Parts: sequence; structure tokens; C-alpha cells
Amino acid sequence: MTEQATSEAPACGLEETASESAHVPPTGPSGDTAAPQAPGGKQAPGGERASEPQESAPQPPEPEASAAPAAPTATDPALPREDVPSAPLLLAVEDVSDSSVTVSWEPPESLGRLGLQGYVLELRREGALDWEPVNVRPMMVTQLTVRNLAVGDKFFVRVAAVSSAGAGPPAVLEQLVHIQETIEAPKIRVPRHLRQTYIRQVGESINLQIPFQGNPKPQVLWTHNGHALDSQRVSVRTGDQDSILFIRSAQRSDSGCYELTVQLKGLEAKAAVNILVIGMGPGEARAELPPAPGLMVKRVRPRESDRSPIVLGVGLPRAQPSSSLSGPAEKPGPPSSIRLLDVWSCNAALEWTPPQDTGNTELLGYTVQKADEKTGRWFTVLERYHPTTCTVSDLIVGNSYSFRVFSENLCGLSASAAATKELAHIVKTDVVAKPKSFVERDFSEAPSFTQPLADHTSTPGYSTQLSCSVRASPKVRAGALGLQSFQTTLPKPEGGLWGLHPGPHPSQLSLTLLPQPKIIWMKNKMDIQGNPKYRALSEQGVCTLEIRKPSPFDSGVYTCKAINVLGEASVDCRLEVKASATH
Repeated sequence: MTEQATSEAPACGLEETASESAHVPPTGPSGDTAAPQAPGGKQAPGGERASEPQESAPQPPEPEASAAPAAPTATDPALPREDVPSAPLLLAVEDVSDSSVTVSWEPPESLGRLGLQGYVLELRREGALDWEPVNVRPMMVTQLTVRNLAVGDKFFVRVAAVSSAGAGPPAVLEQLVHIQETIEAPKIRVPRHLRQTYIRQVGESINLQIPFQGNPKPQVLWTHNGHALDSQRVSVRTGDQDSILFIRSAQRSDSGCYELTVQLKGLEAKAAVNILVIGMGPGEARAELPPAPGLMVKRVRPRESDRSPIVLGVGLPRAQPSSSLSGPAEKPGPPSSIRLLDVWSCNAALEWTPPQDTGNTELLGYTVQKADEKTGRWFTVLERYHPTTCTVSDLIVGNSYSFRVFSENLCGLSASAAATKELAHIVKTDVVAKPKSFVERDFSEAPSFTQPLADHTSTPGYSTQLSCSVRASPKVRAGALGLQSFQTTLPKPEGGLWGLHPGPHPSQLSLTLLPQPKIIWMKNKMDIQGNPKYRALSEQGVCTLEIRKPSPFDSGVYTCKAINVLGEASVDCRLEVKASATH
């Protein structure tokens, strides 16, 4: 089988026939071919004219060329079937352009007994009877491109496999091949700076250059706000790859949407450019503007006869000495209305509505100012603020404020402002003491010893002490209630103390008797209360038993017991009094 290959037939003229194949140079590897010429010496569409006949010179015949088979136009019926190959398979058109056509096929099922030497491609133009060979000599390719065709050519295609015995039956393409001009869909490329609103001043020129694509040359149409252009003011020049719209002196009426439409055989592409012309027209008065980036604030000194306070307001730049200049001066109108929504603490909430006249351009925002009623000076709070509601903070307590709002666009601030009718009074709020509710706590508890008695050894004749600490119902001090001092003539109760508690009024106190535990001292489980040899002391929960000049007889187990209404507790210790040594 023949391997799949792609080739383009070499250029050749119609005068090169099969009988003259011996004088044709070998086919190059490129395989490119030109369309065969029409009868009568005329060149086939898209091809070059036949070269003029060269001077005749005897040339010896090439023996290898005579052996090459001629390109047949029909199958010889006398040839045996097994000697010639069968017809190629799957003949199809791969690509058609405005000057070439590419066809492909598959090798035949039978290559013949003598083998395959190549393929011959032939064309038959519409209305003609003869087939014209594209390649005179067979080519071992399965894809061939025919070039130098003319737009409008119509022809049939067939291909035949060739062996040394001759050409086999051809494979004919049933459909007609038509060479047509390639259509490139229109496309518009809008420059980056024109994708946003294109802003110009009155009197400046407008020059828009919009490139586009399309083949053949498309039809270009411009419209302004959906209507045709005014040819007296707007000029349009359209080339093969771009379209230019030019206005020598722009006016405010030139603002709007300019739409470019590119049409090509039922296909179209559209692009829109928004143009905004700002400035004053002929006959309009010139107005001085504050600087566009923000608000210029300056002090205005009053005259000597005027006792009004110094005003801090909107400053205007000095007028130019030349009055012939006519620059842009189209400022927006002030906000339609403004009102004070709410006043709380040191804040005031404002709301306003956008202006009815934006000055034929987009608003850059609003400038909010405040003025104190005492001084009358205006201070800028917000600049180029876009929302229509705001909150003014950090107002001084005790002052009354008024507010005003300016509109701002590319030309500057509005000539006037919308001011609030009512004043915002910042009132000092009363401080009301709200004491926390007091939850009375129960301080009473059963006795418990925090420090027990310790065993002790003493010497006869020297007084000794036994100590421990007990906790039960602690005292409530006056300082804990926020009082500097507290005095009372009430006697100290027996077995308790007076507790201080808040009364019904914050400046009043109530007294509650808190029971203290009763302390009992015992020796060997015998009560020793009232014995003059022992003295019991109790101070701030510390219980002390003093034994005066003990003797060995005072040795034993001593117990301290604390008792109150909630319970009792006791601790023990052993006291040993050593006898003195006798000599």
C-alpha cells in the first residue's frame, strides 16, 4: 500500500500533455501545481500566462523520461484488470480558499500485478467536456493542493492510480467545487481610552479613530443617539482597516452615544462610544469657579462698619484680567432639599436629595459643612461624599449648629448650597445615679478553730499561756460601706456584736446583732471558769488561757470549746509542768 502523503503539484501549463511527458522535468518534492490553462492559449483563472516559446534547439531524448507512463484520460479496455490498479478510495475536498483547493484520497484496494507508480489528478470545468490533467507525471501522494485559481471557478475533480501498464479506473468527486472569496467576519477594536466616557470641553476638537477588521471591505455606518450624523458638523473618513470621526469644534449638543456599525454580507459588529462635552456655549456668561479638587476656605474680614462675626466660607479665585477668555463654567445646581433627621449626644444625622441640574456631567460628590451659631464660621466636614445621607460627629456640647451641602462635578462646586432650616442643639444630658441593689449577706456561721492549741512544757513558778484562734460571725466594719467613721453609744452586747447594713436610703445604716461564740476552758474535762488561778482572754477571735505560777499539779489536758447557736467546736493540748530537781 502507498503511505499517506501530502503534496502540491508543480506548476505546469495546459500545453504540457501526456505525449510530451518525456520533455517535462521531474516533479519537485513540494508537489505544488497551478491550474491548467484554458484552450486557445489563455491562462486558466489564477494562473500565469504561458511562457513565450524559446529558441528551438535539438535536445537528445532522455531515456529515463521515455519510460515514464503518460497521464491517461481514460482506461484502456484492452489492458488486463490484474495489471492496472483499482480506483482510489474516499476522494474528498479537504479545504477550499479564494485561490486554491486541497483534495485527498485513500490508496486503492488493488495495486495491480505490476505495482503502483503514483496518482494523476484531473479537472473538468463546468460546461466543458475534456478533463485537464493537473500533474502530468504520476505523484506518490494521497493529498494534493491546486493553487492559482480564480474567484468564481467551478470544476469537477477526479483522480486515477497509475502503474507501468497504464492508469486504472478514476475516482470522480460527485459535487462541484466552487472557488469563492473568503469572508472574514467583521470585528471592531475599540481603543482602551474610548471604553469609558470620553470627556471634552466646549470648543475642543473630537477625533475618534476606531480600527476594525473584515474581508472583503465591509460597509461602515455611524449614528448619533440612533440618528444619522450631521454632515455639516461631523466628518467621517473610512479606510480599509479603520474609521475616523472628526468634529472640529465641539458643542454641548455633540454629547451622546456614537455607535459604529460594520456590516458584511449579513454579518455585523457594533461598538458604542459615549462622548460628554462640558462647558458653556456661545452667549453664556462666564462664572468663576472654586478649585475642582476640593473646597478652598479663607477668612473674610468684615468692614469697620460691619460688626458681624468673621465668616469662614467658600473662597473663589481671583478673576483673570482678560475678559475675552471663555473657559468652561458649567457647575451643577445645589441639592434639591436637605433636612435634619436626628440629633443625639454629640451627633447629627442629615439627609438631602440630588440636584435637578448636574451640569451636563457626572457628579463627583457632595461637600458638607457645619457652622456654630455663636461664631457663624463654616467648616468643611466631608468632601466628595457620594451618599445622600451622613452623620456629623464630634459636635460640642452646649452649641447649636446649622449645616449646608454643595454639589460638585468636574467644573467645581455649585454656586449655592442647600442649608438646614432648623438648628441642631447639642444638649448636655443629665446624669442620673442608679445605685446597684444590695443583696444582704448572712455572716453568721458555726465556730471553727483556725489555729489549734499546741502541747506545752512549763517550768514551775513561771506563768504560762495557752493560745488558739476561732472563727465565728465576723464583724462588719463601717469602712466596708464607704463610711469614713461611725460612732454609736449602744452598749456592746453579751455574746455578740452589732452588724452594720444599708438601710432603706443610701445615707442610712441598719444595725443587726451578730452572735459571737461562747468560749469555755476545761482541764481534764472539768470546767475551770471562775478559778482565780486561771485567766481567760478573747480578742478578735484569739483565745488565750493564762496559768499563773503553775506547779506540777497543774499538768494535764486543757480543752478550749467555742459554742454559739449554730454549733460548737473544741481543741485540746497537753501541758506538762516539770518538778524542780532536789539536791
